[in-house]
Amino acid sequence: MTTFNQDLAKTPQKGIPQVKICGLTRVDQALACVDAGAAAIGFVFFTKSPRNVSAEKARTIAHQLPLGVARVGVFVDEPYDVIMQRVTACGLTCVQLHGRETPELVMQLKSTGVRVIKSLFADRGPYLHEVDWFAADAYLAECGAGPLPGGNARTWNYDDAGDLGQAYPLILAGGLSADNVSKAIQSARPGAVDVSSGVEIRPGIKDMVLVKRFIQAVLSNKPNNSLRRIF
Repeated sequence: MTTFNQDLAKTPQKGIPQVKICGLTRVDQALACVDAGAAAIGFVFFTKSPRNVSAEKARTIAHQLPLGVARVGVFVDEPYDVIMQRVTACGLTCVQLHGRETPELVMQLKSTGVRVIKSLFADRGPYLHEVDWFAADAYLAECGAGPLPGGNARTWNYDDAGDLGQAYPLILAGGLSADNVSKAIQSARPGAVDVSSGVEIRPGIKDMVLVKRFIQAVLSNKPNNSLRRIF
């Protein structure tokens, strides 16, 4: 049985970015990610993604996570009613909007008390510089190139998100791995980093050796007390 490593999950108190592991499809792996130090677990509700998970499976996983671990549902251009049905059914604490959702949808969701993360992109809209269109609780920055809205393992110029990291609660994503995450953190100064394909055996199935290497690489960074807590 795994145990919740509270010290690692609360690393932002030490000025170290939090870690979100996305695209989980198995209870044992979600619990192992939390035990390794992940502060947030992501569930992909997008049928075209190879990491797509059913509401029933996500609920099973989410209900076994320890208190204090963020349960993040990832949605792409879904309407309010569909998103809120998943929030209620799965006990989600955050929703990540990874498509071309409107500022009005962000505000509507926030009014329910759920935390909202709006994804912004370097290579497509909504672009990084359009951050002021939205009033999200946090922003996820990634490349945006590739056949899927996310999870394409595309590295990009993480420096482009540097201004966001200074002014807003920022999650950095896109092609991250244990080999490049430290440099990416130094470039963008995010409050959290998000990884999926960089710690996988195949889509939806994580390699726990890679997960632990990734988290240790994050923890190896020099503390920055100006980081904005995300989860």
